[in-house]
Amino acid sequence: MRDIDKTTAADAARAADDRKTAPMTMIQALRSAMDVMLGRDDDVVVYGQDVGYFGGVFRVTDGLQARYGKQRVFDAPISEGGIVGTAVGMAAYGLRPVVEIQFADYFYPATDQIVSEAARLRYRSAGDFTAPLTIRMPCGGGIYGGQTHSQSPEAFFTHVCGLRTVMPSNPYDAKGLLIAAIENDDPVIFLEPKRLYNGPFDGHHDRPVVSWSKHPLGEVPEGHYTVPLDKAAVFRPGSDLTVLAYGTMVWVAEAAARETGVDAEIVDLRTLWPLDLDTVVASVKKTGRCVIVHEATRTSGFGAELAALVQEHCFYELEAPIERVAGWDTPYPHAQEWAYFPGPDRVGAAFKRAMEG
Repeated sequence: MRDIDKTTAADAARAADDRKTAPMTMIQALRSAMDVMLGRDDDVVVYGQDVGYFGGVFRVTDGLQARYGKQRVFDAPISEGGIVGTAVGMAAYGLRPVVEIQFADYFYPATDQIVSEAARLRYRSAGDFTAPLTIRMPCGGGIYGGQTHSQSPEAFFTHVCGLRTVMPSNPYDAKGLLIAAIENDDPVIFLEPKRLYNGPFDGHHDRPVVSWSKHPLGEVPEGHYTVPLDKAAVFRPGSDLTVLAYGTMVWVAEAAARETGVDAEIVDLRTLWPLDLDTVVASVKKTGRCVIVHEATRTSGFGAELAALVQEHCFYELEAPIERVAGWDTPYPHAQEWAYFPGPDRVGAAFKRAMEG
């Protein structure tokens, strides 16, 4: 567990919040966010494959249909294009749909609806219409899902103007970000790291699972609150180098810092686009070194954009080449899951290269 004296923005927000809190997993926090919004706004609807009666494959929507009825929480056919297409139409006419793509790997049939319709609606209508919809997608590996249940496709979405792309790393942020996404008038791609659903994961798959109930960021307000969609958090202050990470890799980077003794400042991006460039630049200029970590494949991954921005804005402050640690340029291998997954050993090796550079 991290040093609790080194607080994140989420910790500070939680500490300042005098509302009743409860220990929650990320699953429970996401469910609570939808519960809050269904209760506050009659225009919010939730649907997707098996999200109604069954409660979703990961049970994130469990109990919501029983509480709000089949007209507001319902199942959809196995048609990602149909799910997103109907959501675009609902959003254009005033509803705020929250739809689930059962695994992020399955979004591809909905690409035209996401890119050509949802992302472009405000622009092509000269602001007459917006598309306030949220598309939830469980993403990432670490659960032996193989090539079709483990992808991290965030870079596809950050490339598309008109979309917001979000990936939380803990229950507190997950709830606040999801509420902010539902209330936002832009289409939001909300990526949920599956390996973090039930507890923080530092990449050591051979160790006992740690529950969110044992971590401060698992303490979540029960009511309404938001986390800004355009603000990163300094997850761990440090002075030796800056780590830019999001999702599961935030916890892997923390483990690597602990195990190598490198005083790494870990910036949890939280929202990939729009990017909080000010926080990124301030950190890198302070430390003079930068390591970028993500689970997605390396080539054309979001880390490449981050590296370009750091080079552009921090060139004269850099003391060493920028390091990138990512998944390999292969499909996610079922039999070699942990050879693909960027664990603390690979991240720690990058820390040492950056410090020696």
